[in-house]
Amino acid sequence: MNLPKDPVMLLSVINTQLRDHYSSLTELAAAYMIEESQITDTLAGINYHYDKEHNQFV
Repeated sequence: MNLPKDPVMLLSVINTQLRDHYSSLTELAAAYMIEESQITDTLAGINYHYDKEHNQFV
């Protein structure tokens, strides 16, 4: 599955995947063969940051 380029769509997909399939952002990034920073930097651009405790972007 390709990740969406649009940050809002990316947020939705990432949070859903984290909730349903992955116990951490590191695990998700490895599965998608993408650097965590690519996800975090994109979502920081729309003021969302990864919360490890809740395993989601808030």
